[in-house]
Amino acid sequence: MQIHHRQDHHRGLFFVEREGSVLAEMTYHLSESQPGKMVIEHTEVSEELKGQGVGLQLVHHAVDYARANGLKILPLCPFAAAIINKKPEFQDVLWSE
Repeated sequence: MQIHHRQDHHRGLFFVEREGSVLAEMTYHLSESQPGKMVIEHTEVSEELKGQGVGLQLVHHAVDYARANGLKILPLCPFAAAIINKKPEFQDVLWSE
């Protein structure tokens, strides 16, 4: 399954699209007041894709993006927070104050 990424200024989206319809998405924004912080706001997966690990793939792509761009993630989305907290290999990108 291909995960796409779109970013417009400080807002972004990782998503799965099929035939022009978004079937899964994770939204985020880059903090303007705290540079280097990526805030994951929301994750949603359609019924059609539930149970296939798509949400985990979205989080994984966000983690890879954060690493590649020197960002730390603040997961306000409960799903993303649960995944990042469960995966020790994702802890390096977790925002801590």
